[in-house]
Amino acid sequence: MSKFEYKKIMPRYSAIAIVMTLIALAVIGKTLYLMTAKRDYWMRVAERVKKDSVSVKPVRGNILSCDGQLMASSLPEFKIYMDFKALSDAGNDSLWDEKEDSICQGLAAIFSEKPASAFKRELAEGRSKQSRNWPIWSKRIDYNTFTEVKALPVFKLTSYKGGFHYEEFNARKRAFGSLAGRTIGTMFGAKDTARFGLELSYDSILRGTNGIIHRRKVLNKFLDIMDTPPIDGADIVTTIDVGMQDLAERALLDELKFINANVGVAIVMEVATGDIKAIVNMEKCVDGEYREIHNHAVSDLLEPGSVFKPASIMVALEDGMVDTSYTVETAGGVWPMYGREMKDHNWRRGGYGLITLPQTLMYSSNIGVSRIVDDHYHNNPEKFIRGIYRTGLADNLHIPLVGATTARIRMPKKNSRGQYTNWSKTSLPWMSIGYETQIPPISTLTFYNTIANNGRMMRPRFVKQVVKNGEVIMDFPPQVMRPRICSDKTLHEIQTILDHVVSQGLGKKAGSPSFRVAGKTGTAQISQGAGGYKTGQTNYLLSFAGYFPDDAPRYSCIVCIQKSGLPASGGGMSGVVFHDIAEGIMAQSLKLHVTDARDSASIFVPDVKAGNILAADYVLSHLGISANKGWGGSYADGNPIWGKARIQSKNSVNLTREKTYGHRVIPDVHNMGARDAVFLLESRGVKTYLIGRGKVVKQSLEPGHKIAKKEKIVLTLE
Repeated sequence: MSKFEYKKIMPRYSAIAIVMTLIALAVIGKTLYLMTAKRDYWMRVAERVKKDSVSVKPVRGNILSCDGQLMASSLPEFKIYMDFKALSDAGNDSLWDEKEDSICQGLAAIFSEKPASAFKRELAEGRSKQSRNWPIWSKRIDYNTFTEVKALPVFKLTSYKGGFHYEEFNARKRAFGSLAGRTIGTMFGAKDTARFGLELSYDSILRGTNGIIHRRKVLNKFLDIMDTPPIDGADIVTTIDVGMQDLAERALLDELKFINANVGVAIVMEVATGDIKAIVNMEKCVDGEYREIHNHAVSDLLEPGSVFKPASIMVALEDGMVDTSYTVETAGGVWPMYGREMKDHNWRRGGYGLITLPQTLMYSSNIGVSRIVDDHYHNNPEKFIRGIYRTGLADNLHIPLVGATTARIRMPKKNSRGQYTNWSKTSLPWMSIGYETQIPPISTLTFYNTIANNGRMMRPRFVKQVVKNGEVIMDFPPQVMRPRICSDKTLHEIQTILDHVVSQGLGKKAGSPSFRVAGKTGTAQISQGAGGYKTGQTNYLLSFAGYFPDDAPRYSCIVCIQKSGLPASGGGMSGVVFHDIAEGIMAQSLKLHVTDARDSASIFVPDVKAGNILAADYVLSHLGISANKGWGGSYADGNPIWGKARIQSKNSVNLTREKTYGHRVIPDVHNMGARDAVFLLESRGVKTYLIGRGKVVKQSLEPGHKIAKKEKIVLTLE
C-alpha cells in the first residue's frame, strides 16, 4: 500500500475504532447501571419467571384391611377457576359469547344446586373484572365431576386459549365411609396433616418424603424441572376385618337405638394373636344420630363393675386363699361393710343366702366376691393388688392410638407411722367388685383374651405390616406380654366358671345354641364426679366380656354400653350385642357343601327379578335353563325389553313383556332390582332414592304418573 493510500484510509479506521469504543463504554455503563440502580427491579422480574426449591408432595400411602381391602386412600380433588384475561389475550371472546349459554346450562346440569342463570350472572361479573382467577364453583370437586366440567365448550381448550385452569389437592377418602373411622383416623384437609387414629400414629410411614423441583418460565409457560423426586408413602396393613367391623357396628347400633343409650363400644380380638378384628365407638349426638366421635374403647377410664370380679376370684384362687368348694354367706342380699351397705342385685327378692365360690360369679354376687376378698386380704391389701397386677390388667398395652390410656389400679401406701394415706376400710371390698378402679375396655378385653388363650397375654395388635410396591418392608409380629398370668389349675377353674356364667348364670342371653360361649356380665353405676353416685339421674355402664367358641376359643369380645336410668342390664343389653356379634362371626366362617341344601322339593331355577328380560334370557340360556319368550317380538336393535319372569317348572321360566310407558310417565318398577329400576326412572329425569335391599316392593309415585320437572321418587326394597 502506498503512503498516500494509507493516509487516506487511516481516518476511516480511527473513526470506527472510536465508535466501537464508545459502544463498548455504553454497554459497560448500561451493565453497571442495571447491576446497581436497576438491580432490585430486574431481580423482581427474575422472580416472576423462575421458582427454585419448590416442594413436591408425595402420594400418601394407603391403609388396608387385614385381607388387603382399601380402607383409606388419597384421591385427587380440584378447585376450578376461569382466567378471563387469558381468554381475551387469546382472542377467544367471540367464542365465549357464542358458547356462554351452553357452558352455563352444562354447569347447572353438573351442579344442580345452582341454576344456569346464576352461573351466567357470576361468570359475567368475573369477565367484566377481567379476573385471572375467578372461581367457577366454590367447593372442591372430585375427579369424575372435574372431567365433566373439563368437557364443556371453551373449558376443553388449553388454559392459554380458553382460560380454564384448576388447583389439584390430595384428598383423603375412606372406602367404607365411617366404618372404624375413629381407629383409621382422618386428615386436616389440604394441609395433609393427620388428626388422629392410625393416620396419625403411622404418619411418618404413610406420608413419604417430599421432592424438590425448580420452575422456569419459557414462552409464557412454566416448566417444572425435577431436582429430587418425591418418595411416595408406604401402605400399612391393619388387623381390621371389614366384615366383622360392619357386623359389630350394626349389632351395636341396633341395641343403642333400641334402649336409647348414650355411648356404645364393641371390640373383637383374635385370641391367638391379639389382632383387633373390629373396634366400634358410637356416641349419641345432639341430632339423635350415633357417630364415632371419640375412641372410647381405648381412652375411657371408667369403673368396670362386675367384669372385674373374675380377676378378684383368680387372685384369691392363685394365692391359695380359697378353692372352688369354698362357700360364703350373702344373707338376704344386704351385708354391712364398715359402715356402708353392700347389696346384691336381687336384694329386694331376698338375696342368694349361702352360695359357693363359682356361684358368686355365676350370679354376680357383690357380697360374695367382696366378702371372699375382704376376709382374706383385709390386713394385707397390698398382696391383693399385687395379684391384680399379675393378671396384666394394669399393664401399659402401648396402644398406637392418640388418647389411649393405661388402667389405674392404685397400690395401698403407708406413711412413716404405718397409716394408709390412700386407703380406707371400704376400699378393698368395693375394689374387688370393680369400683375404685379405672380400666379402659381394651384392657378388660385383653384380660379375658388371656384367659381364652390359656393364660398367655398378647399385646393388642392394630397393624401387621408395612408394604410398598407389593413388598413387605416392615413386619409387626404378634407380641407376648406375659407368658402366663396364673397356674394351669387356677386358669382351668376360671374358664369353667365363665362357661357356667353363660350356660347357667346371668349371661345366658350372650350364649348361642350353636356353640359354647364363656364370659361375664357387668352392671356398674357411673360416678357423677364430686356428687358421687346419687346426683340426679343415675348413669350405668353395662358390659359383657367373653370369648367363643368355649371349647377352642378363636375370638374374644367386649361390649360396653353407657346409658341413663333404668332398666339397665349388662347381660340383657350388652350380652345381646355380644350374642349377635358372636353368631355373625361364626356364621361367616361356616362352610357347607352346596349338595347339603338339595332335597326332593328343591327348585333349580333361580328367582328372576322383573326388569330387562333380554338380559335375563341371555343369563338363563347360558345356565341351560329353558326360557319361554313371551314378549312377542325379536331382539330388534338390542334395546332393553322390560318385563317379568315366572317359574313354570323346575327347569323352565316364562318371560313376559310388560306394558310400555312413555318417556314422561312413571313406569311400574315393582319386583325389579335396584339397577333396572334406577335406570328406568333416572333415564326419564326422575331423581331416585332407595330404601333397603332386594327388589322393589313399593314406589312413592304410582305407575302412569306424569313426570314433572325435578321429580323425585322413593323406592322401598326388600
